[in-house]
Amino acid sequence: MSASPKPLAGLRVVELGTLIAGPFCTRIMGEFGAEVIKVEAPDGGDPLRKWRKLHGDTSLWWYVQARNKKSVTANLKHPDGRDFVRQLIAGADILVENFRPGVLEKLGLGWEQLQADNPGLVMVRLSGFGQSGPYREQPGFGAVGEAMGGLRYVTGFPDRPPVRTGISIGDSIAALWGAVGALMALRHKEVNGGAGQVVDVALYEAVFAMMESLVPEFDVGGFVRERTGNIMPGITPSSTHTTRDGKHVTIGANGDAIFRRFMRAIGRCDLADDPGLADNAGRDARRDELYAVIDAWCAGRDEAEVLAVLAQAEVPSSRVYSAVDMFADPQFIARRMFRSATLPDGQPFRMPGIVPLLSATPGDIGWIGPELGEHTDAVLAELGYAPARIAAMRAAGAV
Repeated sequence: MSASPKPLAGLRVVELGTLIAGPFCTRIMGEFGAEVIKVEAPDGGDPLRKWRKLHGDTSLWWYVQARNKKSVTANLKHPDGRDFVRQLIAGADILVENFRPGVLEKLGLGWEQLQADNPGLVMVRLSGFGQSGPYREQPGFGAVGEAMGGLRYVTGFPDRPPVRTGISIGDSIAALWGAVGALMALRHKEVNGGAGQVVDVALYEAVFAMMESLVPEFDVGGFVRERTGNIMPGITPSSTHTTRDGKHVTIGANGDAIFRRFMRAIGRCDLADDPGLADNAGRDARRDELYAVIDAWCAGRDEAEVLAVLAQAEVPSSRVYSAVDMFADPQFIARRMFRSATLPDGQPFRMPGIVPLLSATPGDIGWIGPELGEHTDAVLAELGYAPARIAAMRAAGAV
């Protein structure tokens, strides 16, 4: 671990979350120094432990998502388990949870009860539809948030049904909003002398907030943004093109000066000097013509030549990276976007690096995702539980 100070050092965060949104939110906090205590059910823990590719009987994703966290087990259906969690939260700065609204209230762990114990608590609540409104009690995953928030509708090609992105982007966006909200609430406490508060993040709203000009364009002009494949109408040229060797290259040449450099680089000085293409509006009006020219130029060259020509002309461009490309890329390596660690059986592996990069107080990785309940006894002892009581709780199934 780095010896540098961490910006969130001294904060205690309790996570009552599973899978993606809540755990990703606390992962960010843990990377920057917060003590994150993850509460899991004793009978298997977070389902993410078994999701996607496994190493032995544990998900490789788990080791990343739960890094820097302590794992404790507590049966929230058992009174002693609930009492343990309530005491834990009473000493926390932040609670992050992603249960369906109303579940924690039924367990006696709702906002009113927890704030009475801990007036300074910041409670981050991530749910499908938020803590209010007619849909609040409906179940909602990231995919539903992406659909309702507008992202799915505009993703894909116009002659085909909507498609999803290749990751759980709705959950991840909600997690980022949760982390931002928690830090704003802490800032309010520190600077304005305020008390704790609830940070209410709905997955559909987290996605909806990213939808750029969708709302005013519809409200003012009745315009409904549709699926447009790889191009972005109104921003031309900016698209993905296929090279002679079957690779895919994204080119963003929508700046006026960049467009002129691009056209000269591919031998089309006539287009570079065409006054009708001098600005974005003119280029967008002739986008089919321009994309046909760019498609043909790329199709006649291998990826390496395309990228070399564009780099020389200072035209923003990139191959469409797979994991293979990332692992070999000097930019990823220079910025430490891969960190080395060791799996429990001794096998070395690499995991994603830390984002963002802070110059004075960088984040770091202390350990990979822990074993289920690895820290239960230590955390109980810290709260004042005697060894005999811990053993009794374990025998009763409370932890």
